[in-house]
Amino acid sequence: QLQLVESGGGLVQPGGSLRLSCAASGFTLDYYAIGWFRQAPGKEREGVSYISSSGGNTRYADSVKGRFTISRDNAMNTVYLQMSSLKPEDTAVYYCAAIRYFSSGSSWSDYRVYDYWGQGTQVTVSS
Repeated sequence: QLQLVESGGGLVQPGGSLRLSCAASGFTLDYYAIGWFRQAPGKEREGVSYISSSGGNTRYADSVKGRFTISRDNAMNTVYLQMSSLKPEDTAVYYCAAIRYFSSGSSWSDYRVYDYWGQGTQVTVSS
């Protein structure tokens, strides 16, 4: 069974840091690009960051540039999202998603193109 499992969420004060993990089971992540998405209550799911299968290409939403860093360890079959200088507006459920091939014209930040999803992990930034 193909599965993605996120972990590392929690409650953190503004300015704090968290590291999210996205672990795959039932398949190898080597051939998949990974996107991190988040969804706050009443809002649409938005793309946060992306990393290519090789790790050589990364993307970030403008709202997290300079604060979040995506990385992957294919030997561990895991992708990470290091989040620093967290703000209350970062509060959301964070999801990772995997995609094997992008079709022409599709964007990394479009959640509809991804093949597999995790169940999400809650991140709450509050004092």
